Amino acid sequence: MKAFLVALLAAVLCAQQASSLFCYICDNEHSNWNCMKTYKCEDHEKYCTTTYSTAGFGKDVGHRITKKCSVDCPETNVNFGMAAYSTKCCSTSLCNFSGANSIRINYAVVLLGIVGSLICVLRVGL
Repeated sequence: MKAFLVALLAAVLCAQQASSLFCYICDNEHSNWNCMKTYKCEDHEKYCTTTYSTAGFGKDVGHRITKKCSVDCPETNVNFGMAAYSTKCCSTSLCNFSGANSIRINYAVVLLGIVGSLICVLRVGL
């Protein structure tokens, strides 16, 4: 019996851990509620990612969410004023439940761009 337990323990310790990462997936959806489908990632995919993008101004702002499994962790957070793009990643199963909606259009950057453009136009006209 001891030999069996030792052999069992050795087998458990020597066995490679199987990848069982599950992520929520969706592609270019308008709402996080459309991103509730689960998917078993491939063994080489170690991260779940959520990409959230927004573009437009005022009431014409559009939002898009993409969720998927990923080999690497490409975290980004870019804000161009009227367009913003953010990617968050995590490494536990179903960790990408919520949308990465912490980015917002920066109206101060938009205003600064408009003022700068006006100054350039006024200086050229003088």
